Amino acid sequence: MSGPDETPFGALRGQLHEAAATFAGGPDALEGMLLGMVDDVDRALREPLEIFPVCHHSPASALAMARRLREKQPKVVYLELCEDMAPLLTELRNCRLPVAVQAFAGEIDGFPAEWAPLSVVAPITEASAEYQAIAYALDTPGVELVLVDRSSDHVFQWDARRERSPEQPPAVGRPAEEEAALHGEAVGVEIGDLRPRFAELEEHLLRHGKVRHWSEWWHQYVEVPLGGGDHDTYRQVMFLIGSLFRRLAPGDGDRVRIDEDRERYMWTRMREHLAASGTDPGECLYVCGAFHAASRVEEFGVHGGDGFELTPRTATTWQYGLIPSSHAAIEAQFGLAAGSVSIAATEWAKNLKRTRVKPYRLEGQAGTKKSRAKKTAPAPAVPTPAPPAPPAPPAEDQLSGFLRRPPVLDTLDEAELLGWSVEIVRAARRNGYLASTADAIAVFETSILLAGMRDRAKPTPYDFQDAAVTCIEKDSVPGRRDIGRLVEIMMGGDRIGQVGYEALPPLARDVHDRLAPLGLKLQQRGVRRALLDMNAQPELRACSDVLWMLRRLMPQGAARPIMGERTLGERSTQESWDLALGTHQRALIELGYEGVCIEQVLEQRLRREAYGARATTAVVLGAVEDATLYLGSRRLADELGTRALEVLAAERSVDGAPEVLRRVRRLLAYYRTAEPVLPPWIESFVKTGYAHYCTLLPTAFRDEDATVGQVAAMLGFLFSMEGLALSLGCDRAQLELAVAQSHPEDPAKTALLWAAQVQLGTLSRAELRARCDELLANPLVVPAYPRYLSGFVHALEPVPGLADVVVEAVSNAFARLPDPVLLPWLPTLITTLRSTASELAPLLIREAGRVFPARLPALDTWVPPWRAPAAPPARRAALAAPRGASLLAAHPATCDGLATLLGCAGEWAPAAPASPGATLLTRHPEPATALEALLSGA
Repeated sequence: MSGPDETPFGALRGQLHEAAATFAGGPDALEGMLLGMVDDVDRALREPLEIFPVCHHSPASALAMARRLREKQPKVVYLELCEDMAPLLTELRNCRLPVAVQAFAGEIDGFPAEWAPLSVVAPITEASAEYQAIAYALDTPGVELVLVDRSSDHVFQWDARRERSPEQPPAVGRPAEEEAALHGEAVGVEIGDLRPRFAELEEHLLRHGKVRHWSEWWHQYVEVPLGGGDHDTYRQVMFLIGSLFRRLAPGDGDRVRIDEDRERYMWTRMREHLAASGTDPGECLYVCGAFHAASRVEEFGVHGGDGFELTPRTATTWQYGLIPSSHAAIEAQFGLAAGSVSIAATEWAKNLKRTRVKPYRLEGQAGTKKSRAKKTAPAPAVPTPAPPAPPAPPAEDQLSGFLRRPPVLDTLDEAELLGWSVEIVRAARRNGYLASTADAIAVFETSILLAGMRDRAKPTPYDFQDAAVTCIEKDSVPGRRDIGRLVEIMMGGDRIGQVGYEALPPLARDVHDRLAPLGLKLQQRGVRRALLDMNAQPELRACSDVLWMLRRLMPQGAARPIMGERTLGERSTQESWDLALGTHQRALIELGYEGVCIEQVLEQRLRREAYGARATTAVVLGAVEDATLYLGSRRLADELGTRALEVLAAERSVDGAPEVLRRVRRLLAYYRTAEPVLPPWIESFVKTGYAHYCTLLPTAFRDEDATVGQVAAMLGFLFSMEGLALSLGCDRAQLELAVAQSHPEDPAKTALLWAAQVQLGTLSRAELRARCDELLANPLVVPAYPRYLSGFVHALEPVPGLADVVVEAVSNAFARLPDPVLLPWLPTLITTLRSTASELAPLLIREAGRVFPARLPALDTWVPPWRAPAAPPARRAALAAPRGASLLAAHPATCDGLATLLGCAGEWAPAAPASPGATLLTRHPEPATALEALLSGA
């Protein structure tokens, strides 16, 4: 150094020069960085536009901000926040903090499709400097609030440079809970992200500070010392910390470039506003993160470079709103230690009580104390300053004294610590822990011991938490919450914000208005039980419609039916619901970004599902069913049904055949009972589906990827829809040719093919039984016989009349298969019936109940029908005789009634053969014989 430095920081520069020479072995190794940090502080302090550096959710920053706003009373407040979120800030007075300002885009244009939906949130708590600035600007007449950061669209544009790599580290502490997921998958933006980006630096600070995580270090070594500092000391220390972290950040080119571009843009926006408004920079205040306050870009300051232009926004349409937030959600999103935001809120309250600083709060905001008298502006704590004077001289050096002064050790507050110890033991006992007074004493003494080991005279909340866990926590947690979580709750709890009715989007307000007849406080968190008796109160039918649509649109648990159901053609007259709309307020608000009413949102989602690139026939039919069930819209159902027909014709796989069969059967049953004629689209669907599945059937039988359940569903469609398809002009020969061309190799599919042949009449039941007996008699095939049985079980879907044959086959398997083959197959049979054939199990049980004896004593003498001895020849002849013809000839009234019904006129002749019906039955006795056999069997 050539000579003495006469600047305010000359003494500090000299000290740092000597320190660099001492510790680094020479002035060149460390001097550049240390002196550069002082230059950054000096440069920021000399800026005519006052820069106020902050750290996000910092009580010290919030306290200094409240104090400075009352002293300076700036006319313009520039805030580091996305500029497109400005219109939402006035709605904060209708909310209970914490809440998050959100920008949401469901349909994107200009970004990769896999990024959708896009969401940006900026959480705001009362113990934050940004809230103090917002409350001051909104409630003070003549003050303008200007947001100067990049837009939400540019957040993702610039994120694309870094391939969406996360900017926040993972959260530390407890796993994510329901409250911690309030922000969803949103990208968080915060004012004052101040954390070392140099991993080795953070590790060094934590190790030498004897703390576990960054939040604890910041609380101990920054929050506490700055909580009672003056304005100049606060600014200089924060500038210095921001400069240190900035200079030690790794050389990530993309991230550095994004930070610098943000700073260039913010200073450009401020210069443009100053030029347009003519405001004196001395009457303004720029609130930004300490990291950005120590900027070295050329555009820094009101007399900076030429400016910086952003790239145009994409064509993405953004929606804006407020969503509830919580301390846990903020901690999870920004990588803070569990409980740190709650501890910060407690520290904020203690600072306000200690310093008597009056904070700014939005007038009329929920959760704040209302003023006794109406005010037009907050009353300043000090007299209003005189008109702006000429620029003040450069600030004096406060850093040297602050850095050289030993930390002020807080004296032990035994009353406070004792209260904590008693309260945690009480909370532990309420949650199932066997804690006692001895544990309270142990926690008290251990807290003091841990603080002393960590060079602290007064135990911090983190010391107390460690002591409580050490003394009370057992091997297992008896309840839902462990001791660490109980300490967090005791220190202030996980406050959860709420968006007020007036700040909700139109859709959310409409939902609450339409559910008002229920008489429940649905905006509050928790579960509310709603009882709907539509017979006694017909007006509740509209509420029921809304609830069923909410169940379709919102996450599970928001609207859960306890009693009552809604299916096609059926509506319950009494319903019971568990409603948690307040808990799922974010989901309800995000619905409001998609439309103005839930009917519009549901219709849009159904169209999106039906016309999506990955839409399948089953998905589109589901959309048709939902459109009929929830909206009652015949127009939309017909449109989506036509879309289902198009998708079916284009499909080349049978993956969704089971779901298609179930949905088509339901829709056909509904339309046949509710409509005079079938809609044209479903007739076309059945006709096209019949030809489509006939074409794919041979391939599906051979395809190894096609499961036996899918092939069974194809056959079920063909056989159950055959009557309607043939009436619409289809040819049964298509199905016969498809079955004839099928040659499966899988045993299960082979059994399925045999069942189809029985249904078509090309294979008799006797032949099918003979084939099953041959399989059991062949030792080479016996190990594969269970797979044939699985095929027969699935065959009940297309051919339910084979239930007796299936029961016979299963019974023979249990009787004749060896245990090494039978026992391993039993779990497969059970899982098959439970997963893929649950609807067929009642059919099998009913048939088995008809075949097997009803009482246990009869089982000893019971002989299966398929093993009963053959009847004698005389008996067989008697059974074969046309007894039905003689019976009907003796009682001709039945034939006369049938002849009259068919329009066949005639009279009985005196002789018995003269009866038209009797003569016909004499010549063709087969129907009567079959009827007799059926009646005798029953």
